[in-house]
Amino acid sequence: MTKRVIAGAAAFGLFCLASGIAVAKDDGNFESGIIGSTPGQTIAGVSSGGAPWTVRDGEASVGPSGRIEVEVKGLLLTTGAPPALVGTTGPVANVAASLVCGGSGGTVVASTGGVPLSAAGNAEIEQAIPVPASCIAPVILIRIFNATAASPLGAFIAASGFTD
Repeated sequence: MTKRVIAGAAAFGLFCLASGIAVAKDDGNFESGIIGSTPGQTIAGVSSGGAPWTVRDGEASVGPSGRIEVEVKGLLLTTGAPPALVGTTGPVANVAASLVCGGSGGTVVASTGGVPLSAAGNAEIEQAIPVPASCIAPVILIRIFNATAASPLGAFIAASGFTD
């Protein structure tokens, strides 16, 4: 019976990972797909951008060691954005990732520095961040980053999650 429960749990975990559903792995890492944001969302006090975004493909992971890895492909403005900007990254040239603990009502506990977002909407973030000893309901936000702004971390334009 125990073997069947473990096998079932392992199969469910593989299904969730293949489906883009967030999974806490045996090694303590949190892994999830990435989805674009829509205007009017707020997660951990961070507002989404003012236009809708889409992601062709994306993955994010973070572990107890603080290693955060995010890869997005095709992070672009979508229908509902100004027509001239649809299918582009608009004025966004750099992005960063923020770790939220406590779900949508939680708190941003750490953020990465900025990395370039290509004209095709591709970016890779691989950095170390400080993480708390416990992080319930983690969320990873992909945020607009502007190093010259007084507050370099802006709105989020994508987040960990899944869509049907």
